[in-house]
Amino acid sequence: MALGAAAPLGLASTSRAASAAAPGRLTLPEPTGPHPVGTVALHLLDTSRPDPAAGAGHYRELMASVWYPARDVDDYPLAPWMAEGAMRAFLDDVGFPLPPSLALLTSGHLGAPVHRCGHRLPVVVYSHGSGSHRADHTIMVQELASHGYVVVTVDHTYDGFTEFPDGRVVPQIRDSTHPTLSPMDYATDARFVLDCVQDLAAGRNPDVDNLALPDGLLGTLDPLDIGMFGWSKGGTATACVMLADQRVRAGLSLDGPMQPGPMPTITTDLDRPFMMMTARFTRAQDPNVAVFWSHLKGWRLNVQADGATHQSYGDTQVLMPQLAKLVGMSDQQLKNWIGTLDPARAVKIQQAYPLAFFDQHLRHHRGHLLDGPSRAFPEVHYLP
Repeated sequence: MALGAAAPLGLASTSRAASAAAPGRLTLPEPTGPHPVGTVALHLLDTSRPDPAAGAGHYRELMASVWYPARDVDDYPLAPWMAEGAMRAFLDDVGFPLPPSLALLTSGHLGAPVHRCGHRLPVVVYSHGSGSHRADHTIMVQELASHGYVVVTVDHTYDGFTEFPDGRVVPQIRDSTHPTLSPMDYATDARFVLDCVQDLAAGRNPDVDNLALPDGLLGTLDPLDIGMFGWSKGGTATACVMLADQRVRAGLSLDGPMQPGPMPTITTDLDRPFMMMTARFTRAQDPNVAVFWSHLKGWRLNVQADGATHQSYGDTQVLMPQLAKLVGMSDQQLKNWIGTLDPARAVKIQQAYPLAFFDQHLRHHRGHLLDGPSRAFPEVHYLP
């Protein structure tokens, strides 16, 4: 939920209403695929990158989650959307003082065994936006996992909200003592995650604490069948990874600004499939996006949903209306967050389009959804 990407909208004035609200449970829609979903968190350490912000002798430290098709899930609890400490820090940062009993569970079963189907599973890596976290697009992530993909999500430490196994909560750092991470920094994180994917595929556990992994996870990922997607800065990072690393065969940007920094724009040709789902950062309004589009020399597609805002292709679209009721948000405040795209329709779009894209370009299962305008999705426009 990319709450940090929009203005607080005077939410401090709703704090009394929030504290008086009845305890609530937020919900996400269930995935539609044939498999239940499993998930496990990984604590990763990139010993090739010193981390000055953490002190001398420390290296780049990341948290990631692996989502996958599972079996025999009945004895495995559902995973929370975020670790409690990180979620509290995240919501407090944007002015949502919520009751302690608030809970949000996913459809992922913690540590459930992997569904083995006789072949290795395609992999998709996810990168979040600035000030966000790796759970931000759980609807998409668990949808892909329910259809047989392994999805690896990563927190970009210092530019989001993450919680480590020892209880440390690291928020987004906004002061001058630590430079803001660029999309290129995100891309470096993602390429390290690709190395960890290769470890898992080869039967090696990349978790720095040697966490016991779910049964069947080691050796089940396909290191030659990898895609990537990201939102906002993570969408730009997806393009940066593909330009630098041939391991990613197909990329999807969710309203990425395509301004990688320190370079002003992307001017290198990309010959592998790339799809853009745009809202705020459109080719018509943003020169960087238009220039990037001109350098896509392979399969490409740009779609845009009526009424979508920068947050509309993620969990925000369905969680914010629920939060609005808890904090007493006005209709106009809610509209400023999620635009006019109906949340139920947004869910259908989030579940259908990324799956169709990765099915076509990783699995070579071509449907017709990406061929052009669909009667099933009249609000989605295909931009030439």
